[in-house]
Amino acid sequence: MRTMDSFTDADFRRTMFNALRLSMMITVVAAPVVWWKLGWQSAVLLLVGAVISGSGLWEWLRLMTAVMARMDGGGKARPMGMVLAGFFLRLGLTVVLLYVSLKVLNGSVYALAAGLALGVFALTVEGLRLMKAWTV
Repeated sequence: MRTMDSFTDADFRRTMFNALRLSMMITVVAAPVVWWKLGWQSAVLLLVGAVISGSGLWEWLRLMTAVMARMDGGGKARPMGMVLAGFFLRLGLTVVLLYVSLKVLNGSVYALAAGLALGVFALTVEGLRLMKAWTV
């Protein structure tokens, strides 16, 4: 049985990439269903939410990789200023994208919320898979 002491950077990266992949697969399946039931504008809002959620996961991966490289001290760490600038730039673009999409598209806000929640859902599923794999 593995313990949390044996959780490596590779495990973290794999978990994040699996969460991104799961989020993408759910979006590919859900977007046509939302388009059929609620219209194209709601499907676009779902995609906007999924893109924001996925970019958040990606940015979190980059930020944590930079922090872990600094803590380990073994590898060449990326400059934290660039990573943080990218993080805040993405945050600002997220606000603009949310505002524009809500102003222009008259779709369901629930579709946007579902897209935004995809990242949390995917991380929860991957966390449960990780816990199951480590307790067996």
